[in-house]
Formats: sequence, structure tokens, C-alpha cells
Amino acid sequence: MARVLSTASVEASQRVAYWTDLVCDTFVQLECDACGDADSIDGEIVADRLATLELTRVTATGQTVRRTPARIALASEDYFLVSIQTAGRGVISQDGRDALLGPGDFALYDSTRPYTLTFDAAFQQMVLMLPGPTLRSALRDTDKLTATRVCGDRGAGHLMINMIGTLAADIGTLAPESATAVADSVAQILIAGLSALPAARRPAVSQLTAYHREQIKALARERLRDPSFGVAQVAAALKMSPSTVHRVWGGGEACSLSDWIWAGRLDLARRDLCDPALAARSISEIAYACGFNDAAHFSRAFRGRFGCAPRELRLGSQRYGSHGGLL
Repeated sequence: MARVLSTASVEASQRVAYWTDLVCDTFVQLECDACGDADSIDGEIVADRLATLELTRVTATGQTVRRTPARIALASEDYFLVSIQTAGRGVISQDGRDALLGPGDFALYDSTRPYTLTFDAAFQQMVLMLPGPTLRSALRDTDKLTATRVCGDRGAGHLMINMIGTLAADIGTLAPESATAVADSVAQILIAGLSALPAARRPAVSQLTAYHREQIKALARERLRDPSFGVAQVAAALKMSPSTVHRVWGGGEACSLSDWIWAGRLDLARRDLCDPALAARSISEIAYACGFNDAAHFSRAFRGRFGCAPRELRLGSQRYGSHGGLL
């Protein structure tokens, strides 16, 4: 069920501290200050979860929000956040860049490094939060993509804005078995939008190299559930040497082939854990069916990629679908 959090019932003198607690509870450890001469912050947060993706609507008065080194040291929170401006204006500052967002624009920022969000007046944003490893396995040099405006009036940015608007309106009506697929679609459109930024452009490769990479990915997807599958098996199946496989793969992908295979297995397990048709299967059974041979290692790897334990995700997906959505 969607969580609705508001400062409305709190005394004005206590609202800044109360709002800061709400924001920290919803996102990561942050500091909030009222804008200009104001001594209070009025705001509402409506938060919901879709598989391992969190979608939140924030409506509030002007403020400055800081992710400081001291706050980062309090907890090892590794998330990417995407602010989608729906009303008012905001500035996202990170890694020496400032992204000015108007309605329809969005930008990325990374919780592992300091950032500042500045709102000079009342505003509204939709905020996506997804585990850091999810994006780092799909995009290279993510530190070059933060605090960079993606325009929402064309291309993948336009698709992203429309999809988030539709999702916010209809999240309460989605069937549980659709949650993971929809979350994956949102992530892929986000990746497409970020991939269009100049800093994300990959070096050109030959048609043969591109063809071999697609061969490798297709083979890996077919055999992810095979625990013995790895680089040696790729090389044998495609009649290449392991060094040639590494050379073809390297330089263009965000992670090594071995890490890409592990990420694929974890994504399979996440989908299976959220599938109501597999509710009777134990977590260990699902792990083994997805190519893992050690339940404890699977649990650690799962938490590292998605920020929650397999059991927590399964319990959340079982409760999913009984809420009224974000809007």
C-alpha cells in the first residue's frame, strides 16, 4: 500500500525537523533547510514500491536538500535517484555540474557521493530510486551522467515522462505478476534516456565486434540458469578463445562478462521471486534454478544488487497490488 507522509499535523516550529526525518526515511540520509527567510517546510510524500524500484511523489515548499559526506558516513546506502520535475523548478548539483529542471525534465544523481537539491519555491517531483549496481551494470562511467538534464519533450526522455505519469496513475491496478516486467521497462527507458547523453556515448566498434557481442549476449541469456556456464563455455560454443571473448566484450560494456552473467542470474531470480505462480517454491529452490549453487552466497549477492534480502522482496510482492496508487 502506498505510504502517505505529511507535515500537515505538525506544529510549524517542528516541521523542518519532521520533514527531514520523513525524507531520510523515504530516501537516504539527508539534511533539509527551508528556503530563504522561511522557517518552516510544508510538504507531502506519497511513496510506493514496484519490485526493486521505488516511485515517490514529493510536493513541498521551497528548500535546500543536501547529501553531505557526514550523512553518507552514517549508512552505506547505494542508490541512484532520478528526479522528474512535474511542477515548479529545481536544481540538482553533483560532480561539479548543475542541472536546472523545469516541468517534464529529469536528471540522475548518486547517493554514494555528495549532492544538493535546490528549490527556490514550491515544487513537485516524481522520484525514482533504484539500487546502484542495477544501473552500473548497464551504463559505463555513471559519474559522468549525474546532474545532467534530460529533456522530456522528445526521444527516450519523452517516453520516460509519459510512462512515469501512466504508472503513477495506474500503479494500484497492476497485477502482481506484472510488477517486475513494468519495473524493468521503466529501468530500460531510463537507461535509453541516459545513453543519449554525450558523456554516455560508447566508442565506435566494427560491425564484426558488435555482431560477436550480440552473439555472446544471446547465448548467455539462453544459458543463465546453467550454474556451470561462464566465459569458457561461451568461448567453446562460439569457437573463440577465452582471450578473444574478453577482447570482444571489453571496452564497450559497463562490466565484465562474468559480472554481466551474475547480474542476469540475479535478475532472473528477482523475477521468479515476484511471480505468484512460483510462490510455493522456496527461495533456495529459486536460487538453484537460476544458476546459483550456494544459498548464502545468493542471498548476499541479491542484497548487494537490489538493496534488500530475497525474503523481503518476496514478502513485498505478496502484499503488492492491494493499494490505491500514487495519484
